[in-house]
Amino acid sequence: MAAVNSDDVMQTPVLDAESHNLLQRISEEGGYAYVSMSTRAANGDVRAAEEAREMAWEQLHSGPWTSVLPVWRDAYAMACLHVAKFHYANGEFTEAIRVLDMGLIMGGMVLREDLDSAVRKATERANDLRTVNGDGNPKLLTDQNEINLTEVIQILPMKSLSCKLVGKRSALSLEGFMRDYFLSGSPVLLSDGMNHWPARIKWNDLNYLKTVAGYRTVPVEVGKNYLCSDWKQEMLTFSEFLERIQANDPNAPTYLAQHPLFDQIRELKNDIVIPDYCFAGGTEMKSVNAWFGPAGTVTPLHHDPHHNILAQVVGKKYVRLYPASLSEELYPHSESMLKNSSQVDLDNFDPNEFPKIQDLEFMDCILDEGEMLYIPPKWWHYVRSLTTSLSVSFWWSASPSSPTS
Repeated sequence: MAAVNSDDVMQTPVLDAESHNLLQRISEEGGYAYVSMSTRAANGDVRAAEEAREMAWEQLHSGPWTSVLPVWRDAYAMACLHVAKFHYANGEFTEAIRVLDMGLIMGGMVLREDLDSAVRKATERANDLRTVNGDGNPKLLTDQNEINLTEVIQILPMKSLSCKLVGKRSALSLEGFMRDYFLSGSPVLLSDGMNHWPARIKWNDLNYLKTVAGYRTVPVEVGKNYLCSDWKQEMLTFSEFLERIQANDPNAPTYLAQHPLFDQIRELKNDIVIPDYCFAGGTEMKSVNAWFGPAGTVTPLHHDPHHNILAQVVGKKYVRLYPASLSEELYPHSESMLKNSSQVDLDNFDPNEFPKIQDLEFMDCILDEGEMLYIPPKWWHYVRSLTTSLSVSFWWSASPSSPTS
């Protein structure tokens, strides 16, 4: 536990201003016990703060996420701020960061500014106390620059890299992208579009990643993929996650997948740039997500409703693509939650059970470090990390007046 100056307190100006209104809204939804505990927490009762957080947590898990009242998400964020204040005052900075991150991940938007500023301050204090090992030179997350294509083909799905490769374009203009690919809905590999990203250098440096994000808590997936019975989700610190990546246990691959990491950790957001191509068609950005994991992580065959630029920052991936016109031949699941996913496990499928897929034409490619892949809406895609891989996906929708909408 670190000593804390009595003047060094965690400021929460939005909470201070909005507390009365928030508690009134929570009372209107029947949260009288929560209001009582939260009031006691604001007056210095740490046990009451923990009780209030538990009450809000139970409300967040009382039914489907979509049915949770937004006020209870704000109530959870409020309780997290109260609890984190006590940890910060006691010099327990990493514990304060953990609690604040849960508020960012599970809480509402009203108190987000307080959560963001508080986690930055706690991270600065934690880093002040951290012993930095080494001589200051970058410690690489991965130095796997080359792959053996013959060996790679052995682990990829049947017929990989033997049909039609996705075309590659260098220094393609936005106009050229729209004319040749966006309007026709055709995939393309884009090179030379990420050279100016700070992430291209910084994200392969373990010391950098641990400094800006090491204490942060993130949700990860454990298991082959989300369609497998042994798949599960865990909460880890980013440092713990990086250790899992380096250990790369084949029996329990750990993947930070489709998480809005850059809304949570602004320092990493500053390392990337939205590609100009995402402004095609009167852009409405839908999400920017992180896909970080070890070699062997797989996203099974599925499709998404939006335009997608998949940017490969560190490492290499294999991607296979089928056009939307072949949807029925790809055996989509019938359940509504999984109807955008195929029943076919390309890594291990029975041709007698899924005969139609054997002779289907597809496009594929190896997505190399520094390259971006445009995946049009509704195109089915399967993705496998060939090395330790840090990727970013940019989803956007065209405006209603766009020819592709």
